[in-house]
Amino acid sequence: MIKQPPYLKKGDKIALVCPAKKLPKPIDHAIAQLESWGLEVVIGESVYASHHQFAGDDALRAEDIQRFLADPSIKAIISGRGGYGTIRIIDDLDFTEFNKNPKWLVGFSDITVLLSHLIAQCNCQCIHAQMPYTFDESTPEALSSLEKALFGEKQTYSYQSLFKNREGEASGILIGGNLSLLTMVQGSVSEMDFTDKILFLEDVGEQEYGIDRMLRMLKRAGKLKNLKGLILGAFTEIEEEKIPFGQTADEVAWDLVKEYGYPVCFNFPTGHIDNNLSMVLGAEVNLKVEVNNVQFKYL
Repeated sequence: MIKQPPYLKKGDKIALVCPAKKLPKPIDHAIAQLESWGLEVVIGESVYASHHQFAGDDALRAEDIQRFLADPSIKAIISGRGGYGTIRIIDDLDFTEFNKNPKWLVGFSDITVLLSHLIAQCNCQCIHAQMPYTFDESTPEALSSLEKALFGEKQTYSYQSLFKNREGEASGILIGGNLSLLTMVQGSVSEMDFTDKILFLEDVGEQEYGIDRMLRMLKRAGKLKNLKGLILGAFTEIEEEKIPFGQTADEVAWDLVKEYGYPVCFNFPTGHIDNNLSMVLGAEVNLKVEVNNVQFKYL
């Protein structure tokens, strides 16, 4: 059974950190939003730090998040943004105190490294969701889904897919995140177990051949064969190639998993989009897929 940190309640203290890239703009609006949920927000040193493109050097970023991992009064740690840099500090973090007092960790994109590590090494649920850097562009639905995830309100998402899904229904543990980062941690201690899981994937700024290459790597490693279900989220800002690749990201994914029998859905509202709905990694979920209609709910 995957551990579930205590849900938040009004008055709880949460921390903001930046484990990767530095913030290019203030996040006062996001802090106010979190405070409006009844939370006390503690700002980490890394939030306004700068070292080249990072939010402070590796030592500062690691020490910042370490302090909050070990502090039992902090009930959640939210990453300010992604970018690049979490993999540079992940092996410097000590989760001994965290394991005694688990708390919610939140982020997406580059923060997938941290989320994957939590599932793999701490057997603990965490949240793939909007970060303060993206609060400004977020839909109200996406921010509400984060609030509900943190406070323990069960949610159901329904949407229509433009790309034809493979029908079916499955229940299981949810894992996933950014395709590039999940590929990057394969073969390391941060690699999640994909067997019998419902996997979701998303990415940004890649080329179609790059998406093809990463998915083929996962397939060759046996990661796509024994899933209970596959959720393809948003693949955005795909870079145009001089010679067209000839397949979209969705077509690439379908080509690689069409031989398997589990349900597959496309265009799921998660990823580098305004409506980036919260996904609780390690949670038990039910996925019901029809040709163009999808229902996803937490059990």
